[in-house]
Order: sequence, then structure tokens, then C-alpha cells
Amino acid sequence: MTTEIRVPQLPESVADAVVVAWHKRPGDPIRRDENLADLETDKVVLEVPAPSNGVMREISAPAGTTVTSGQLLAIIEAGSASVAAAAPQAARAAAPAPAPPAVPAPAAAKGDDGRLSPSVRRLVEENRLDPTVIAGSGRDGRVTKSDVVEFLDKRKSAPAVAPAAADRAASPAPVLVAPVKATPSAGAVRAEKRVAMTRLRQRIAARMVEAQATQALLTSFNEVDLTAVQDLRARYKDSFEKTHGAKLGFMSFFVKASIEALKRFAIVNASVDGNEIVYHEYYDIGVAVSTERGLMVPIVRDADKKSFAEIEREIAGYAARAREGSMALEDLTGGTFTLTNGGVFGSLMSTPIVNAPQSAILGMHKIQERPMVVRGEILARPMMYLALTYDHRIIDGRDAVQFLVAVKDYLEDPGRMLLQI
Repeated sequence: MTTEIRVPQLPESVADAVVVAWHKRPGDPIRRDENLADLETDKVVLEVPAPSNGVMREISAPAGTTVTSGQLLAIIEAGSASVAAAAPQAARAAAPAPAPPAVPAPAAAKGDDGRLSPSVRRLVEENRLDPTVIAGSGRDGRVTKSDVVEFLDKRKSAPAVAPAAADRAASPAPVLVAPVKATPSAGAVRAEKRVAMTRLRQRIAARMVEAQATQALLTSFNEVDLTAVQDLRARYKDSFEKTHGAKLGFMSFFVKASIEALKRFAIVNASVDGNEIVYHEYYDIGVAVSTERGLMVPIVRDADKKSFAEIEREIAGYAARAREGSMALEDLTGGTFTLTNGGVFGSLMSTPIVNAPQSAILGMHKIQERPMVVRGEILARPMMYLALTYDHRIIDGRDAVQFLVAVKDYLEDPGRMLLQI
């Protein structure tokens, strides 16, 4: 009996996906729940699991194909993987032995000592890659699936130049070099390299242009003295981590302060739908996370009902999954307000772009000691510039400024968040 493998149902916000890689070939045995292929959408990389044991019979959408929900990907012959694969294995046994791979299997030749996850290992071995030349963005420099996918994209887009005859025997793989272009006026040779945008990068670009084109964006600034927050963290960070199993960071304070300010200025938590303003009576807070593939904004849902510890654990979990390329689509959909922290990269001030269809975004920046006048004295204080970019179509300047001042007040006196005053 044959079974059709089709593209899983994609969310309404995702139009299509690209088949990035197949981990099985026609004739290969398949075990239930084994990952057959990777599909890249404009948000995440999806795995296509095998519904049952069997053998791969036919691939209908090879790597590089753009597919939509329900489209046929492959056909498998259902049954026992060992029995179904007996004939193809016998045929392969009778055929001449294939030449050894150009690059040795990474686990054996490179000694990755188990640092590659099973899905990453399959992708590396399938494409005969050397994992030591792939920059890892995971924890402790581990290579993630998104790292391998990006490496393959770059390799496909870069032309290969055949090595000299004397070097062919020693060279295990094609040498990839950047194409060169001569400048007629100067006669100099300058290198260039063209790399196709990933679907995530294309989606980010489209959303940024859409936000600029459809919203009346304006940015207001303020600064906040984080002395009280730093003192609280220094006093309780060890006991907090011991009690809750999570580190006490700055982000939970900013999420909580934003929620209290959003309760006072509901228009900042609203969105535009045609000629209507939609007031959201819940607080799903997006937290921008930077990855090697681009910016992702996972959502902390019902953040107003969660404790500091729950928020910190959820954000840490999202950050880890984003780096590993295992973020789920539902983690990235929705949201009523977003926070983004350019300060981790050293940004002192910026104007973030609203994550449409939301109407506002709060930008955090680098904490820097500056001289401030405090009760008539000049003191060094840990200061941060805050930026609120908002859709001026529905948010007036007064509401935006007062919202920003409210966030500042809650952070400078965190006890107000506990007392909700």
C-alpha cells in the first residue's frame, strides 16, 4: 500500500514554503516519525515526519521546489521498513560499489563527539558537508539546522571554479570563490559575491517596507535611570535563580512595565483593521530575538498573568529554539505589542520599525553610566535611552509620550508594578 506525503497545512499568514533538503532518497528505508524533508517558510524551518514504516518510492517535489499547503511531496510504500527495503538493498548490492564520498562522514572523520543533533547530522551527511567549516550559532558554538541550511544556500549561490589539475586529487570538494569584476577605468580587479536572500530575510524585508508604506510612523524618546532595577537584580539574582531555575534579567522588568503602561494607555495596545480600531483586551507581548537567519519575534502570550520567573523562562526558551532553528509557527503569530533590545549589540539610540499589524514598538538600548543631577548632586547613573515608534494614525503624540513616561516611572520605581499604582 502506498501513502502520499503532502505539505502540512500552513497558517493563513504563510503562503508557501521551499523544500530545503530531502533526508531520504527513492529506495531508502523509512521508519515512522523519521524526518523526511525540511521545508523553509518565511518564518521557520518545518520538518516533515514519516507517518509509518516503509520505503521511499518517489519524490515529487525535489529540493528547491516552492510548494503550498496540501501539495504532494513524495510517495512511500507502507509496511515494514526492513522488508520493504530488501529489494532495493539487494539491487544496490548487485550494482558496482559507488565511489567514496568527496568529504568523509563528519561524525567519523571530524570527531564531532555527539555535538550534532540527529536532524543536523542527517542534513550534513546527506549533503556531504564538513561541519567544522560551518559557523555554529547554537549554544557553545554548536551547529544548528538553520546554520546548515544557510551554508547550503550560500554554496548554491556561489559559483565554483575548478581547481588546477595538480590540485584535483588533493582537493576533496570544489573550491568556492567570489566572482570578480574588472573596473575598466582603473583596471583593478574587485571581488563580489551574490547570495540569495533566505525566505526569512525576504519576509523581513517585505514587512519592513509594508510597515513604512502603510503606517504613519513617528518615534518619541526618553531616558530611564535603571539604578533601582540593577539594585534589585544584584540583591535577588542568586536566590531568584535558585528558587525559580531562571536568571533574573532586564527583559522581565521591561515586559511588566510595558504591560502596566499599556493598561493605562489602551490605544498603544490596539491595531488598525480597515476603518476600525481594534482594542485588544489581552497582552501578548512580542520579544525580538536576533538569529543568524534574521530577526524573529516570538510571543509571550497573556504576559500580564505571568510572573517574572515565567516570563524569563519563556524568553530564554524562545531564544534557544530560535538559535537552534526549532521555533514553531504558532510561537511567532499574533502579538499586540513588541519589545526589541538593540542595546545587547551596543546600540545607544535607534528608531525601531513597528511589527505590523501592531501599532507600537518599544526600543531598548545600551545601559551607559552618565552624569545625572539627583537631588541637587551630580551622580553617575546607569541610564538607557528608550524609543517608542508608533502609528500616528491612531496614537496621538500625547498618548505616546505619556506611555513612555509611564514605562520610565515603573522602571525607576519597580515597587509601583507590584502595587499597580
